[in-house]
Amino acid sequence: MDAPRINQSRRIVTELPGPKSRALDSRRKSAVAPGVSSVYPLYIERGEGAVLVDVDGNSLIDLGSGIAVVSVGHAAPAVVEAVRDQVGAFTHTCFMVSPYERYVEVCEVLNARTPGDHEKRSALFNSGAEAVENAVKIARHVTGRQGVVVFDHAYHGRTNLTMALTAKNMPYRNRFGPFAPEVYRVAMSYPYRDPEGMTGVEAAARAIEQIERQVGVDNAACVLIEPIQGEGGFIVPAPGFLPAVAEWCRANGVLFIADEIQTGFCRTGDWFACDDEGVVPDLITTAKAMAGGMPLAAVTGRAEFMDDVHVGGLGGTYGGNPVSCVAALASIRMMEEQDLAAAATKIGAVIGERFGAMQADHPGIGDIRGRGAMMAMELVRPGTTEPDADAARRIVAACHRAGVITLSCGSYGNVLRLLPPLVIEPELLDDGLGVLADAITAER
Repeated sequence: MDAPRINQSRRIVTELPGPKSRALDSRRKSAVAPGVSSVYPLYIERGEGAVLVDVDGNSLIDLGSGIAVVSVGHAAPAVVEAVRDQVGAFTHTCFMVSPYERYVEVCEVLNARTPGDHEKRSALFNSGAEAVENAVKIARHVTGRQGVVVFDHAYHGRTNLTMALTAKNMPYRNRFGPFAPEVYRVAMSYPYRDPEGMTGVEAAARAIEQIERQVGVDNAACVLIEPIQGEGGFIVPAPGFLPAVAEWCRANGVLFIADEIQTGFCRTGDWFACDDEGVVPDLITTAKAMAGGMPLAAVTGRAEFMDDVHVGGLGGTYGGNPVSCVAALASIRMMEEQDLAAAATKIGAVIGERFGAMQADHPGIGDIRGRGAMMAMELVRPGTTEPDADAARRIVAACHRAGVITLSCGSYGNVLRLLPPLVIEPELLDDGLGVLADAITAER
């Protein structure tokens, strides 16, 4: 029997964390490796839409979506039904041993949906980091070159290669080396911290000069970039930056790889963040929101590049698991039918307006940025651009204590980010933003 529906409202019945959550957290300390962290010890029992219910019966507003994963909402009925049906049929065969239609169908959908009308191929994997690793493998195989160019503030994962690609030392890289070689980092367009008046084209010229001087065109296999940086601080490059870098790549036989793991599938108000300026990547990596909470990732790219890799060169035991595939098909269908890209734009407009009002009253909000339902504010010490990570930590904790799940990020740990489910009801979003405003006011 299905569980009763969860009312889409915040309801607090105990202090947070409650007694059952505290008991579970005590058990965790003797069972779970401490290197696996949690933002706040609220242990979840159920979820629906944009509400999570913890083990103490508190209903929490989720403004994080499991880090941009459940864009179609928790326990979306279409996803639940598809998963149940598939589990009853079969859960695994390994596509490389005994293939099945749903894997093929997901690849067809990705080939049609991702930027560009050229012929494409896709391959499915388990996680965003795995997709990035395989995109780099493909680029190196196609070009015969080794160098991988990435950017300041980038985040690409926690495996050995993706740690090397990631910019931030703590907690992602610290004492985990040695890292994979032939990774080169150049300057990102960061309008809030770049020299005043620097355009996207000028920032691209700065990065390209670094590539040509430090790497050499003939050594560069690919340029890998998040069109809007995620963990690095929701950094939106200045207009013109991405097109200029992509054009340089095309002119020099360097593959342009868009890491759309956090930005993809309607999050930014477009199906993919590259769409905003009409940038067409050679390869695009996706994961997170694709499968409504089930683990699935992909590399999609130009057919001539994807076809270049020898048979058996790509794959994995669980990659494109059939349960994850049906979840992806249901999620993407829901995005289409409910026009969740347009919903993201509306959510972003609401958040942007509220953030602007908060900034007017709080001198510690240095910058507001983002696109669609991927919005952030950068906190600084009033009157300066000095990062204020302590304020970010206090505000996130205050929101959690009041029943609203928020997240921080950024190279300096001073950015508050919101990634609500794209199906969040207006009243629920308004309540969550009110709690955030109260937490920021308490910082004054």
